[in-house]
Amino acid sequence: MSLLRIHEGLPEGLLALDATQLHERLGGPTLIHLPGRREPPLFVAVLMHGNETTGWDVIRRVLQRYLVDGGLPRALSLFVANTAAAAEGVRHLSDQPDFNRAWPGGEIADGPVPATLRDVVGEMRARGLFAAVDVHNNTGLNPHYACVNVLDEQALHLAVLFSRTVVYFIRPRGVASMAMAALGPSVTLECGKVGQAHGVHHTEEYLDACLHLAALPAHPVPAHDLDLFHTVAVVKVPPEISFGFGEQGYDIDFLVDLERYNFRELPPGSVFARVRAGGVVPLRVRDEQDAEVADRYFVVEDGELRTRRAVMPSMLTRDTAVIRQDCLCYLMERYPLDSSRRGGCR
Repeated sequence: MSLLRIHEGLPEGLLALDATQLHERLGGPTLIHLPGRREPPLFVAVLMHGNETTGWDVIRRVLQRYLVDGGLPRALSLFVANTAAAAEGVRHLSDQPDFNRAWPGGEIADGPVPATLRDVVGEMRARGLFAAVDVHNNTGLNPHYACVNVLDEQALHLAVLFSRTVVYFIRPRGVASMAMAALGPSVTLECGKVGQAHGVHHTEEYLDACLHLAALPAHPVPAHDLDLFHTVAVVKVPPEISFGFGEQGYDIDFLVDLERYNFRELPPGSVFARVRAGGVVPLRVRDEQDAEVADRYFVVEDGELRTRRAVMPSMLTRDTAVIRQDCLCYLMERYPLDSSRRGGCR
């Protein structure tokens, strides 16, 4: 059974509420359609993870300004996703799946959350879509960057409007930007840590720019405007493996400042941790084909977990809850800007 609520127009008093108060007012995942001078609408998703609140903070500022100024320059369809988790200040509740793994095309297909997200896609397919933006925060030290799931020139233009740093990935599946890419240009924004004023300001400027766009270019993004990376693997700590940061007594003792590796191109032999076990790599590393490839990227030597090959991590974090619920990090490689992507290869 779908949980989706749909509103034509902004519920009264909504913009006065912070993220923790939305569930009491909305009652669950809510899609709000707002008119604007141009159609079709820009789709914006916020609170896909309940503790990533920059998206809601930004959309409040944008809407407060345009309600005073006489209306939106483009129609907006706003999806306020996991309000129940936002009320508790957590990524998702213990009895919920991760909302950003349950969209159509993912591995989670049964239950009220996937049914809700299918309804969102169906609603936006019926209305038409100018572009889609899913706003996230991350917990580690990362630059602001955008992600795409399709190497389409319009999607890349939408991404570089936010940052020249762009990540292309096809796993994990079931994410909002991947589902919406079937309807139009679609990106995920990673806006830094929650509570950072720069993240709010940057994302507000970006959404304002998107609302003013008449069209997205179809010509290739100039190579000098784009640093494109490809996510090649996801790194997880198995549930039976204990870990800490600069603490003895665990199976894995990660470097205290491991986050400094984010978006740095690391040479082979870079140290990630001290390990208590023998020569076995104590991580699960899955590639785009979902094959186990830990030994391709890591090696244990002299009691240290080291990189076996040159790689660039992203989203490394010391947040143990995020590591357990999601992953330790992703591994990326530079994506060559050559003729293979010209014109949008899918």
